[in-house]
Amino acid sequence: MPKLTKTYIDKVEAPATGYVMHWDGGHDSAVKGYGLRVSAPSDLYPKGKRVFVAHGRVRGRQVNLTLGPIGELTEAEARDKARRLLQRMREGIDPRDERKQDEAMKVTLRQVADSYMTRPGKLKESSAAQIERHVTTTLAQWEHKPILTITEDGCRQLYRKLMTKGLRGDRKQGSPGQANQSLSILKALLNYASRQYRRADGSPLIANNPVDGLRDDWVELKPRTGRIPDNRVGAVWSALKEWRAEAYTRDSLAGIDLVMFLLLTGCRLNEAASLRWEQVHIEDDPAACWWHLPDPKNRNPFWFPCSTQLVDLLRTRERVEGSPWVFTTWSKSGHIVSPRDLLKKVSKVAGTKVTNHDLRRTTINVGAGQCGMDFYKVELLTGHLPKTVTARHYLETERLAYLYPEAQSIADWIEAEAAKASGANVVAISA
Repeated sequence: MPKLTKTYIDKVEAPATGYVMHWDGGHDSAVKGYGLRVSAPSDLYPKGKRVFVAHGRVRGRQVNLTLGPIGELTEAEARDKARRLLQRMREGIDPRDERKQDEAMKVTLRQVADSYMTRPGKLKESSAAQIERHVTTTLAQWEHKPILTITEDGCRQLYRKLMTKGLRGDRKQGSPGQANQSLSILKALLNYASRQYRRADGSPLIANNPVDGLRDDWVELKPRTGRIPDNRVGAVWSALKEWRAEAYTRDSLAGIDLVMFLLLTGCRLNEAASLRWEQVHIEDDPAACWWHLPDPKNRNPFWFPCSTQLVDLLRTRERVEGSPWVFTTWSKSGHIVSPRDLLKKVSKVAGTKVTNHDLRRTTINVGAGQCGMDFYKVELLTGHLPKTVTARHYLETERLAYLYPEAQSIADWIEAEAAKASGANVVAISA
């Protein structure tokens, strides 16, 4: 075997097909395992591609390394690099592991988030959007930096800033909800990174999650319990019916109908707003009518029964030609996204601030508190899965037609309260 020199390499001819190996040899200082791989000519390399390589063994396993092509490395640089790598192999160190560690040490929060969010079948689109929002806003200081630069002290500083001043430092009451949510997302991303990225010795890249150090700072927020007061539900429903009769634009009517739909069903806003007509089945018998969520938040498909009030609402919705949406608007998405302005009017009637989720809590309270339903039935009617093993394994949790009487009783109670609020001669009688 000849000594690999620049003169020799310049004279080497490429094979017609495949590749040929030229190993260093023929002299006392030859580097065993150091060579040159010459490939057949191609459009990109008319004279054939020439790449320096190093072949050795680590604990009995063969290791083949590409050092780099001629042009990026001179022969002297390639020889020196091969000598160092081959010596490390003889010491039992696999350079590939070191390379993986070097790459892992540089991985950024952006890369971790992208990997986390693109796992097939793991996250719903809304969950991924929530993570993306935090990565680019509350966690933006680390977005394009290696995750190893995220420290416990840095997490604590961010958490306290969000808790006391908000993201931009101009909120007197702070943003405690955002603080908890953003650091919880960061914790999940770093836990994922610790499972996916390893050091050369096989240990996790992140041995201790820096967010775990916030346990003495963490503030447990009180669960939100807002809802329409029982004695104002009727007034709100009556007002919605009046506004519906007076609505003169597609968007305003869609907002009113969506709020009425949410109050009758307890559905989540995004799932109701994006409802398609193909998910609705209406016929003459109300007990045979249903609406369907194929992929809700908990991934359990539901076929919900329709009360007569809900049937009337859906039956009188305008179907817009070419639009698949139940609550069609002129917006870019094609359907209503949030009835924010309408809820301000609802809040005035209710006498308290009412949010989208407050409507859901109102429906649940009406079912359990006013109609006396078993709570597992209310859970199912509002798209929750019962917590008990017996209920989850033995109850029908998808096709809920058997809960039609319960859905009807919620709607009837709301309707009766509205009649009282509007001054109708209604007298409550015992069941």
